Order: sequence, then structure tokens, then C-alpha cells
Amino acid sequence: MTYYDFNTAEIANHYDLIAKGTLAKVQLKINLGGHNDEERGWTGGYATMNEYTGAVYLRCEFTILAGEHMGHKIWSMIGLFSHKNDNVWANMGRSFIRGILSSRSGFTDQDESPQGIAARQITSFAELDGSEFVARIDVEKDANGNERNVIKTAITSEHKQYKQIMEQTSSATNAFIDDEIPW
Repeated sequence: MTYYDFNTAEIANHYDLIAKGTLAKVQLKINLGGHNDEERGWTGGYATMNEYTGAVYLRCEFTILAGEHMGHKIWSMIGLFSHKNDNVWANMGRSFIRGILSSRSGFTDQDESPQGIAARQITSFAELDGSEFVARIDVEKDANGNERNVIKTAITSEHKQYKQIMEQTSSATNAFIDDEIPW
């Protein structure tokens, strides 16, 4: 009889939750979902479609690049379409992507200069993949009622800690908690 002994395998890293409101420099990786919709400009297989609800989203993995939580990964979705709530979910996703593009480029969301406008334009999700930006980490409950970290907000250059966080390297040792946001 063949058996597999996993007693010598490394113990999996279990992360404690990161405090809600923590700001960190992250890198976005979009996990390919294989869904394309040429009419909407979703090409390259970046989008994922839920086979039960028909909702379409980007499956994202955010890796913290510096500070106390360096190397920690957080998984979140960016909504693109939902039959139930297309306008709400899709608009939240578009706003988040706008924030990511502004943050990675060092612009404010209000910057209407030609450079600011150009920084918020992409031709495919491939251009978003690999982006480094400042994120606000939140905590929410998953489908089983367990708390987990998520990222739904990008911090742009008008924030007082933006520059310091974006300049962090892997040797930095501190994370930031945004105490200005009341929720």
C-alpha cells in the first residue's frame, strides 16, 4: 500500500489579522479566470465569471511589499459585473481601479492634468497586473462568518503618509494605521 507521510512537511504559515485601517505598500497580482468579453474590453483571460451567479470580477492577490507585514498576502475581488447589482458593484470596482491607477502613478484622484488623465487609462487588465500602490487594509467576514483581511481602497498622493509608504523598501520595519478614517 502506498501512503504519503506529511509529518515532515513545513507547518503552514497562519497570519493574524492585520488591523483595520492599516496602510501598506502592496503589489497587485490578478489571478487569471479565463473569462473574456470582447464587447466590454475584458480580454486576456483576466476576468473570472462565477458559474452560479454570472457575476464577473478580477480575482486579486495583494502582497505587502514592506513593513511589519511584509510578505503577507491578501485576496480580494474587484467587481466588474453583476446581474443583481451591476451599477453598484461595477462602479465600486471601477472606483477602486481608478484609485489603484492614481496611487501607482503618484497622482490624486482629482488631478485633471493631461498626465493625470493618461495615468488612469489602460487598454487591458494586463496593464493593471503587477501594480504597486498604497492600500488601506480592511477586515470583513467571509461566507462562513470568519474575519479576514480585504483591500478595497487605494490611497492616493494627497494622503499625508502616501509618500513615506510608497518610498518604503523591504528593509522597512513599520506599518501605518490610518487613524483619520472614522470607520
